[in-house]
Amino acid sequence: MPLPASTNESPAKDYAAVTPSDSVDIQRFRGLWVGVAGDVALVSVSGSVATFKNVEGLLDAGGVRVNVTNTTATDIVALY
Repeated sequence: MPLPASTNESPAKDYAAVTPSDSVDIQRFRGLWVGVAGDVALVSVSGSVATFKNVEGLLDAGGVRVNVTNTTATDIVALY
């Protein structure tokens, strides 16, 4: 049985490179691909900030911004 398109179990339909910023939100994303390992500081839809430590590969956490402060990972791609 196919998975509904609205769940995070379905593949991403679009993607875009992320430029971390402490002030500019981007389109709400469902996850991130982190190409070069490091810390990723995310801002959630509700405005909460969390730093995920030593991330590489798929980060299954959505949000509206990747802060430049406390983000050391690079080659980040937003998954929509």
